Amino acid sequence: MTDRPHLLYVAWGFPPCRGGGVYRALATANRFAALGWKVTVLTADRDTFFRFTGADLTLEERVDPSVEVVRVPFEWPILEADLRNWSKRRAQNPKVWAKWRTKQDQIPFPESGYGPWRSVIEKAAERIHQADKVDLTVATANPHVAFTAAYHLHKKFQVPYVMDYRDAWLLDVFTGDRLHEPNSRAARWEKKLVESAREVWFVNDPIKEWHEKLYPAQAGKMHTVSNGFDPDLVPDTHDRGPVAGRPLVFGYVGTVSPKVPLADFVEGWKLAKEQSEELAGAKAKIYGYLGYYAQPRADMLATINSAAEAGVSYEGPVGKAEIAKAYDEFDAQLLMLGKGRYVTSGKVFEYLATGLPVVSVHDPENAASDVLRGHPLWFPVADVTPEAIAAALIEAAHAARTADEGIRAKAREFGASYRRDLQLDPRITSLAASVTGVAA
Repeated sequence: MTDRPHLLYVAWGFPPCRGGGVYRALATANRFAALGWKVTVLTADRDTFFRFTGADLTLEERVDPSVEVVRVPFEWPILEADLRNWSKRRAQNPKVWAKWRTKQDQIPFPESGYGPWRSVIEKAAERIHQADKVDLTVATANPHVAFTAAYHLHKKFQVPYVMDYRDAWLLDVFTGDRLHEPNSRAARWEKKLVESAREVWFVNDPIKEWHEKLYPAQAGKMHTVSNGFDPDLVPDTHDRGPVAGRPLVFGYVGTVSPKVPLADFVEGWKLAKEQSEELAGAKAKIYGYLGYYAQPRADMLATINSAAEAGVSYEGPVGKAEIAKAYDEFDAQLLMLGKGRYVTSGKVFEYLATGLPVVSVHDPENAASDVLRGHPLWFPVADVTPEAIAAALIEAAHAARTADEGIRAKAREFGASYRRDLQLDPRITSLAASVTGVAA
């Protein structure tokens, strides 16, 4: 073993990818490097993100210079929009071709779109290991095919690995339903992966507890590694004081997924402005992506534009490194999430870092409520209806104008406990001891 243990970090989405999970991936790779590991990242080529997900070049600048990034090809035929690149068979019957393509994808691994990547990353992982012995692999999902590279090195070279889930594979975090039957290929794959893993990480306790019940014999290796905020990327956390003499600005930053109650929020916002003078002239600014792809979803954009006269506006995507400028405008923050007991969202931790009021526009049973409980400037909705949303907005507006320095200081202190390194360090320290045999 060299002086520094060698980590192979496998992540489909890594800078410049702009997907939600990329922040966890970036922070994890950087933190391992900061704590003395040699880090190699195995990810998709840059063109993948420019073509399909949208790219954030400011994130690429945040990768630790000591981290080696190995990029391998990724093909996503079903999303190919250029008709010149379509086969004759596809052009003649797109629906039949799509069904055939989906089945083909799942032959190597049971995951539509991503299955064929298995052979690519397994070969790449082996090349990396042969060039410089890997001491530990951490693979993050989704896509879950990323786990296969870790499993391959473990089976062939006995390299220990960690499975890092951002959500879940067999569990629908929004509905709580099971996504794959117990005897399905996906379930069989997950079972053997979990059984062979050194550790399995989840982002919140409810998801971890669900898996502990599913795999009781493996519960001891399961850990909650919460998301958190990155100190070098969060907005200014100084006390801005109560707002007086100008209209308030409420803000949302993040991807607006189809699960987000956007229409209910818009109606609730209109009601709140009608009912409270403290919201006179107030604005609600929405930054980020509307939907999962670079092009904004037309229905979401129409919903926002329908409330333009009430001060609701779509401001477009904002680079992570410039995000502080957006937050500097806000007097209160809008945490809009889809319903789900198992849903936390990485966004909540960034919101906490500011110390500003947080309006939770999501089901009270969301796991995000567990994180926010105890925050002195948290304003949750009683239920996801326009009336309840309006009530929470009005309370938050009042707090933005009246909360004293003491309350604001407590809000900042509450958020500080969710710094990203505080979530990652205990596990990295433990893994270093198990890999090197030397306690930190």
